[in-house]
Amino acid sequence: MASGFRFSKRSEHALAGVHDDLVRVARRALELTEVDFVVTEGRRTEARQRSLVAAGASRTMRSRHLTGHALDVAAWVDGGVRWDWPLYPRIAAAFKAAAAELGVAIRWGGDWPRFRDGPHFELDRRSYP
Repeated sequence: MASGFRFSKRSEHALAGVHDDLVRVARRALELTEVDFVVTEGRRTEARQRSLVAAGASRTMRSRHLTGHALDVAAWVDGGVRWDWPLYPRIAAAFKAAAAELGVAIRWGGDWPRFRDGPHFELDRRSYP
């Protein structure tokens, strides 16, 4: 069943430069999700990544965002962004279902044992070096 959610112009802009397979997964996830979401960031410049590392918002200069192999989302509830953790596994379930359906290997930052990153989705390095 389709959710009826649509990406905003801001989300569409954030998808520019993101690998086509991850864009397909995000679009399908938006159709499957119970929790609406926006794409907050896709491909990053090295300068942007450096500033995020300096601020402690990222821990690596080897981010998949630098190559367009990652994107970040935010839950969109009642007309605004929400960061409540319980929303993100629900969004992740839609991403994982979409990826399985499309045959695209992804990783969710919320599954990482350290520095869990609920808004982060990336193409798996084993399939997308």
